Amino acid sequence: MIFKLAENAVNNAGVLRDATRSGNLSVVMDLMGPAVRGLLLQKAKGALATELNVASTANFTWNYEQSRPELQKLYHAGVSAQWDARKTLDWSTQVDPLNERVPVITDNMLPLRELPAFRKLPARTQQRQRAALLSWIMSQFLHGEQGALYVACQVTQTVQDYDAKLYGSTQVMDEARHVDVFNRYLTEKLEKKYEINDNLYVILDALMTDGRWDIKFLGMQIMIEGLALGSFGTLRKSSKEPLLRELLKYVMMDEGRHVHFGVVALEECYVRDLPESERREREDWAYEMALFLRNRFLGHEFYEEYYAHSMSRFTWDRFILESEYMKLFREQIFRKLMPNLRRIGLLSDRVRPFYEQIGLLMYEHEKAANEMTQEELVADSDGEFARTPA
Repeated sequence: MIFKLAENAVNNAGVLRDATRSGNLSVVMDLMGPAVRGLLLQKAKGALATELNVASTANFTWNYEQSRPELQKLYHAGVSAQWDARKTLDWSTQVDPLNERVPVITDNMLPLRELPAFRKLPARTQQRQRAALLSWIMSQFLHGEQGALYVACQVTQTVQDYDAKLYGSTQVMDEARHVDVFNRYLTEKLEKKYEINDNLYVILDALMTDGRWDIKFLGMQIMIEGLALGSFGTLRKSSKEPLLRELLKYVMMDEGRHVHFGVVALEECYVRDLPESERREREDWAYEMALFLRNRFLGHEFYEEYYAHSMSRFTWDRFILESEYMKLFREQIFRKLMPNLRRIGLLSDRVRPFYEQIGLLMYEHEKAANEMTQEELVADSDGEFARTPA
């Protein structure tokens, strides 16, 4: 046990350093428990279920006053946009992850093509690894959506506004549907699942166990859902498989409303009402979450299966982070996040250098979620990467 803890500490040394980069002691203490449970104890590894002691307050409202027109509009949009995955999607579509003519994931979504060891493999072996990498990506989507389902339930009970509670109830249904469709695609079409990535576990643990309603909003609606939009859009650009593209289109339309919800709810709270000391803490918390979200795409579970025998984890991490693919992927996913942080007042001159150092500040002036229509969100994912690596 002690040896395993020491090994985990060494393997995650860089991530653990990231968890303290803001220098905010309060934020470090908030994330210490989730980081220990996720990175050192690896509570979700090899387990069928994991219990968390969650801290949340149920806030009942007895006057049922509707005073937030934009949230009312979102609620009605959420109700009218409900879709039944059994009827909307054509599950009879034949999916062959090894079919080169209809690739479920193309080279511009494949960091492995930059790896000499991968290029030396037989073509069929490369195809199997390509399919396995997609299964890993989709598995993390599935685990993230389960977390989103539980956090959405907590947000609905803890948020104070009646209009927000009504909209939150539609998001709970959305997230349940997302869990269902990702699980079905993985089970029936890809026939392979991976365990949750440790960095993603830390994020979900931190959100579930934090009792502050606005932190749940910030972490899920702005951070996770914002990056999910970018991730889904990036995969949709890269895939030629029709069922997956259609599935992601509908999920993205839901996610666009979710991020919009977060921006509307937090803009007033953070920009107008939050004391400066608490706003600074939220800024640092968001920055630490951005680092964990970046690290969740390192693909350690895939690495353990295919490359741990031939290279160190440190070498693998450096390869992924420095690959042209990952640079493009970060651009695509974080360009959905930075404008929303700016809009809710968490991108002050104090923290801007932090984001500039990791190459994310350039996206701050893109459109925020509440400035884009659902059609714009989906259209944004219809083309190829703005720059495709040579």
